[in-house]
Amino acid sequence: MKGKRHLKIINIIKNERIKTQEELAKVLQEEGIEVTQATVSRDIKDLGLIKVPVEDGSYKYAMPPEADKYKMARWIEKMFKNFVLSVELTGNMIVVKTLSGTAGGLASAIDNLEWKEVMGCVAGDDCIFVALEEKCNKEEVLHRLRELVGIE
Repeated sequence: MKGKRHLKIINIIKNERIKTQEELAKVLQEEGIEVTQATVSRDIKDLGLIKVPVEDGSYKYAMPPEADKYKMARWIEKMFKNFVLSVELTGNMIVVKTLSGTAGGLASAIDNLEWKEVMGCVAGDDCIFVALEEKCNKEEVLHRLRELVGIE
C-alpha cells in the first residue's frame, strides 16, 4: 500500500499545486486513499519532496532536485520490481504492463529518469506506452527498463 500511495503522491504533485500536507491528504482521500496527516508527513520525508516557490509567492511540493537523482533512481527501481508485470517493445514504443492503479505513478517515474531516448509516456490504469525517439537504440532502452524490473 505504501508504494502505491507513493506513486499516487508523485502523480498528484506533478499535476496539481499542492501547498500543504493537509491539501495532499485531502486529495489522496478524494481518490479513495485513507491517510492521516502523520502518514502524509512520513511519505513526504520518504520521497524527499521539497517545497519550491511558485509565481504567486507561495510554495508547492515538488520532486527532489538533481542532487537526489541517485536516491530517486533506487526508489524507482524498487517500485518497478513491485508493480511491473511485463515490458515489451513494439515499433517505437515500449509497452509496460503494471498492477492496476500504478501506471500513472510509474509513468511519472520513467519521465523523472530523463532518458534522452524517451520522448514521453502515456499511462492508463495498468499500462504505460513509452514513446521512443525514432533513431535511438530501442533494444538498449528495453534492456534498461527490464533491468529496473529485474527481468532478463
